[in-house]
Amino acid sequence: MAKAIIPETDKPRILKKYSNRRLYDTTLSRYITLADVRNLVLDNEAFVVRDARNDQDITRSILLQIIVEQEEGEQEQPLFTMDVLQQMIRIHGDSLQGVFAKYLDKNIGLLVRQQQRLSQQVHNVVVRNPVNFLCEFTEQNLSLWEEMHEVLSVKKKQSAKE
Repeated sequence: MAKAIIPETDKPRILKKYSNRRLYDTTLSRYITLADVRNLVLDNEAFVVRDARNDQDITRSILLQIIVEQEEGEQEQPLFTMDVLQQMIRIHGDSLQGVFAKYLDKNIGLLVRQQQRLSQQVHNVVVRNPVNFLCEFTEQNLSLWEEMHEVLSVKKKQSAKE
């Protein structure tokens, strides 16, 4: 999807889904694909998908459609195995559905935060000269060893006096 210059607002981008199953981006004034919607998600752009007939919010349905398309193309390691999908169907409509939804939401949020933290740490190593990073790391370790040596030496002298 080509990047267009769009004025930054607090309002989410409005996408309309027409009866011909096509998605229309009202900001760009053009039709877009599910791949374009996926890119909006990846770019953290706020958007809402509305049914053009009744203006109903169908964003969740479109997001699920994107997941289904990705899962169909993933043969080696799908995100949702058959067992997971069957369990989700069993839980759906059950008294555990709300608990399960909160559990998934919190754990996926935690996973994303951990991934961001790890990515930042890797970025720090790569952006900074790796040799300098290792030197700094070694210096920190050396100073810790020196401090520990001093503490042990003091304790050794104290025990020798007793």
